[in-house]
Amino acid sequence: MPVPVRHIFRKSENMEILMTLVGGLGFFLYGMKMMSEGLQKAAGPKMRSILEMFTRNRVVGVLVGTFFTALIQSSNAATVMIVSFVNSGLMQLGQTAGILMGANIGGTVTGQLIAFDLASIAPLFVMAGVLMVVFANRHPSAGRLGEVILGFGILFVGISWISQGLVEIQQMPEASWIFRIPANPLTAFLTGWIVTGVLQSGSATAGIVVLLAREGVLDIQVCLFLMMGCNMGCTMSAVLASIGRKKDAKRTALVNVLFCAAGSLIWAVVFLTVGGPLTDLLMRISGNEAGRMMANANTMIMAGQTILLLPFSGWLVKAAGRLVPGKDGKEKEFQLEYIGGRSVFSPTTAVLQAVRELERMGSMASTNLTRAMNTLATRDRKDLEQVRQVEKHIDFLNQSITHYLVNLNQSTLPIDDAKSIGGLFHVVNDIERIGDYAVNVANGSEILMDRNLSFSREGERDLAHMLDMVIKILTYSIQMFSQNDRQHMEEILALEEAIDREERVVQQRHVERLTQNLCSPETGMLFSDIVSGLERVADHATNIAFSILEEEPGEWARR
Repeated sequence: MPVPVRHIFRKSENMEILMTLVGGLGFFLYGMKMMSEGLQKAAGPKMRSILEMFTRNRVVGVLVGTFFTALIQSSNAATVMIVSFVNSGLMQLGQTAGILMGANIGGTVTGQLIAFDLASIAPLFVMAGVLMVVFANRHPSAGRLGEVILGFGILFVGISWISQGLVEIQQMPEASWIFRIPANPLTAFLTGWIVTGVLQSGSATAGIVVLLAREGVLDIQVCLFLMMGCNMGCTMSAVLASIGRKKDAKRTALVNVLFCAAGSLIWAVVFLTVGGPLTDLLMRISGNEAGRMMANANTMIMAGQTILLLPFSGWLVKAAGRLVPGKDGKEKEFQLEYIGGRSVFSPTTAVLQAVRELERMGSMASTNLTRAMNTLATRDRKDLEQVRQVEKHIDFLNQSITHYLVNLNQSTLPIDDAKSIGGLFHVVNDIERIGDYAVNVANGSEILMDRNLSFSREGERDLAHMLDMVIKILTYSIQMFSQNDRQHMEEILALEEAIDREERVVQQRHVERLTQNLCSPETGMLFSDIVSGLERVADHATNIAFSILEEEPGEWARR
């Protein structure tokens, strides 16, 4: 029998509705991603420094976490960044509870924005954003702002399509089963948790819940439990980011999980007992608009559980310590500590993690140089072997960090971080060369041992004095580079000049000792090479320090 014409039209209409809904969802998620990433690129480094400075007080931490997350529009990104800070040693575990709670409050701002019906003017935002992105090639900051505006416009275009699709899809008998899945509080909670965990965007799923409530697709109480599930799903990003990290990083992610789990349990009891009067009150406060009511309810949920649990944040930290016991194990041979394949990539902290790894590499090279120089006096062959083993580790770090920076250079990063990549390549090379000089000293020391030779006491004193100067400038330089701290800048320049003068004086004294037969000619070349190597280490140290500046050391000195 021929298919009735009305059935053909119905299938065509159903497909059109489905495409509208799917397309709107695609626009919504892409706009959310573009807006969030644009905000992170534009404000990430500045806000990152605020996070580092103002998280000692729990209440201040809540305020900073709220403001920061509201600005970048991603509680997932904020919590991943906090895990990275703890793993890098920039933040202590005890500092994280307040800022994690604030991050959860700040994540509700997206729902508040979506509750505004801006679909009619969304094309204006799209056009403004496109113009800024296309014509702001010479002004990266304006281009980043254009991405934010464009993402904002695309987001609301998507919302318009989703709203239209939701209204029409309710009339489709074939799709009615979808809205029966979260039919009770438990399945609604689990649905929100799973979907958010998969999408890795609590802001996006919370926004969808606001739309479901606004269009009357789901019951208000079901939407409330969906929202709580979304909040719980937000914790998954931090959990994934903590895999393969230090114990305290894992504990930080667990504090976030415990906070959301405890809050969800409290609010579940509240909504199951006095949910009716409470939702009626929220509806009246929200002008009887269901979408706005859901956005307000989400903010109330997070703010309320923060007020209740902030006094007990110390208990949450202790509980996380009990659940993740012990200390970090001894480092395996040749491994990366702050970067690597097991870490979840976050554009806002990617360069920071590379800097931490370079700081570790620099400290390793500095210690190895001292160890090699000590063998000139101790004649310890075990130390010689240790110097060569550490140099293999430094070579491994050189290759691994360089590979990481190459991949990083192809990623989209905050503006200031992207500019610093070139300098980081030079720092890797400078540290690797310092490691090579340590091996050169060890090789010279081995020759002295094999031939039963030694430097004169005057020569050994000269080398010890010069080494002290070199280690001092190297320490200052690594500190200036890793902490972006210019406190010792003048001292670094003065030390570099002093080491240059000292090198010339020591070489001249050595020549005089040779002419007076106070030193063996066989040691003459080795001594001269070691002195020259120490002077070059100081040059590399100065390069490391000034990698954070646009000026060369000579230009700065002429100021």
